[in-house]
Amino acid sequence: MKLKDLDSFSRDFSSSPKFPILFMGHGSPMNALEENEFVQGWKYLGKSLPKPKAILCISAHWETRGTFITAMENPPTIHDFGGFPQSLFEVQYPAFGSPELAHEIKKHISIADIGLDLHWGLDHGAWSVIRHLYPMADIPILEFSLDYTLDPQGHYQLAKELSFLRDRGVLILASGNMVHNLARIQWNMPDQGYDWAEWANLKMKEWIISGDFSSLIQYNKAGREIQMAIPSPEHFLPLIYLLGMKDAEEPMEFINEKVVWGSISMTSLKIG
Repeated sequence: MKLKDLDSFSRDFSSSPKFPILFMGHGSPMNALEENEFVQGWKYLGKSLPKPKAILCISAHWETRGTFITAMENPPTIHDFGGFPQSLFEVQYPAFGSPELAHEIKKHISIADIGLDLHWGLDHGAWSVIRHLYPMADIPILEFSLDYTLDPQGHYQLAKELSFLRDRGVLILASGNMVHNLARIQWNMPDQGYDWAEWANLKMKEWIISGDFSSLIQYNKAGREIQMAIPSPEHFLPLIYLLGMKDAEEPMEFINEKVVWGSISMTSLKIG
């Protein structure tokens, strides 16, 4: 796939019906290989969605100073974890990239100087989920980094500028976890959460349903349960991108509404 001129890009990514957007609670990298209730939920989503022209993934696992987007023709499959079976390290998701789409996004965004990255690729926040949605790996995929110098409001505003992609047939997939506290994981609780984790998961869903996005953006002002659910922001911030792209009155659907291992929420959300 060679870099095309902008006229060719405009034809390929011309206006189309508004594409749904997803927040995926990705959990353990082992979900890439397992057949469990969460994987079944992702496969259900894959069957319910039209085939996009491209996918832009905002993953919890790519934090940078400044904002970057992958711009290579063949993004590598990154195994950014340790301590798992060799079979997981052998998984490849050989999707193409789209340098032309990366250039168009850079040109469109005005509130940040988007860097074009040629080294990152697809981390497990992307491929461990997307391989269940689109197993043929025949859709161009780009990753969009999380600038750790931005506050949640900054990410929310950046999301609004990215939302034009929904009208170009691009699936925007945000991958993280609403509740993500690795320090509190309890391996003898595989199918339930601590009371505080269950409460935080429910409260965040209530804020989403009611449209109270300001409480989510200002999560650091919320109570003890929310602070324990979000001890660091990287897994939570992808959700903020999804909310920033939501139009008024768009339908929403929650999937995989479960807290596991005490302190990890698998709750996922489809908008549109």
